[in-house]
Amino acid sequence: MMPKIKSNRGAAKRFSKTGSGRIKRRQSFKRHILTKKSPKRKRQLRHGALIAHADEASVRQMLPGL
Repeated sequence: MMPKIKSNRGAAKRFSKTGSGRIKRRQSFKRHILTKKSPKRKRQLRHGALIAHADEASVRQMLPGL
């Protein structure tokens, strides 16, 4: 019997799949040092983003079940 394929647990917490099959990520630069950032910039960082096509293969390799 072959062993189960393990997913990268750090990557599993950071990425999720959209309905169309693309991979969704969270915006960076929203954790700390927020006083110098404008309200508009912080508001725009709330929304998620899709990962670049160039990174998609490496993320899919880390998350085989995705």
